[in-house]
Amino acid sequence: MALYPRLAEQRINDAMLDTRVVLIVGPRQSGKTTLAKKMASAEMEYYTLDNATTLEAARQDPVGFVRGMNRAIVDEIQRAPELLLAIKESVDTDQRPGRFLLTGSANLMTLPRVADSLAGRMEVVRLLPLAQSEIRAGGGDFLRDAFRNDVKAGDSIVGDDLMAAVLAGGYPEALGRKTLTRRQDWYADYVQAIVQRDVRDIAQVEQIAQMPRLLRILAEHSGQLVNYSGIGAAIGMNHITTQKYVGIFESLFLARTVQPWFSNTLKRLTKTPKVHFLDSGLLASLRDLSLDRLRAERGHFGPLLETFVFAEILKLASGAEERFEFSHFRDKEQNEVDIIIEDRRGRIVGIEVKAAATVSSTDFSGLRILAEAVGEKFVSGIVLYDHEKVIPFGERLYAVPFSALSR
Repeated sequence: MALYPRLAEQRINDAMLDTRVVLIVGPRQSGKTTLAKKMASAEMEYYTLDNATTLEAARQDPVGFVRGMNRAIVDEIQRAPELLLAIKESVDTDQRPGRFLLTGSANLMTLPRVADSLAGRMEVVRLLPLAQSEIRAGGGDFLRDAFRNDVKAGDSIVGDDLMAAVLAGGYPEALGRKTLTRRQDWYADYVQAIVQRDVRDIAQVEQIAQMPRLLRILAEHSGQLVNYSGIGAAIGMNHITTQKYVGIFESLFLARTVQPWFSNTLKRLTKTPKVHFLDSGLLASLRDLSLDRLRAERGHFGPLLETFVFAEILKLASGAEERFEFSHFRDKEQNEVDIIIEDRRGRIVGIEVKAAATVSSTDFSGLRILAEAVGEKFVSGIVLYDHEKVIPFGERLYAVPFSALSR
């Protein structure tokens, strides 16, 4: 399988030089183990909690398991979170940086005792499936350029090529398969394996047999405002249980809810979050979408493309030096901005996604409202579209090809 350069490498390398514990988190099969082994120094021992004997030892005697470790990689730490307290004791005694490099396929930071136990001692780096800029050996510069008001097109990716990239997604193992059918077989097995193994590790789930079906129903709502009652109704699940189970999918980095943007200067804003999947290939598989079907039924491509763009931006953010917040904007008149990106200084870039080769002035209506509301904090408004050229549409507003994401 091809080894891809990862945008997060520099962040992990920097963290290993000044932080006692580094945790790489992301969905299974996103490349965490490969990257951890690449980033580790030669003297680091390697342990995986997917090994039954190792897992038993870690759970039975976490202090004894960690005692005597000089520097180590521990893979799939969510399978024995009790190890984290033992690791805390170890790194409090021996405070050298880079002592432990951990990987986890679940968001352990949602567990209060974990977040508290390693506060100030651990840096968390997210590793999602491959970004287009990693697949195509770009520099991952889109966010930097957007906040400089200087976005450029990348190597052309339009029409069927764009559809093919969106359908393929970013999981390295899936990309190694030659046909879409083979990839979608992999995704089906992947979902089954996650439900059978990882869900049980992080939550007590009474209706576990329903979770693959719930995930498929959730896939039909990707890119839409969340309605837990509507999502769960199809399988007889109430909104409270549905919300809890969607939270589990979030913890496993399969999906993410995006909060609505808020401003005192604008009234009548929608206050409902949106839900997005974090890989368009997985989403396409769950929705049974193929290139032929997308050509025949273009209406399916828009939501899939919006999820693709959101996931791409999250991937780029995980490797960036800057920290960003993400939200969406919609008012009662249906003016909207699909993705709002805000940096630590409160500066804002707005992004609209359009599954078409032409852009008109009306496509910028939500971005203009956003620009007026935030004033000088508004850096740029971008409508991503299926073309090759960057075209200005007024002050700080641009139609930008999707290829810009891969630069």
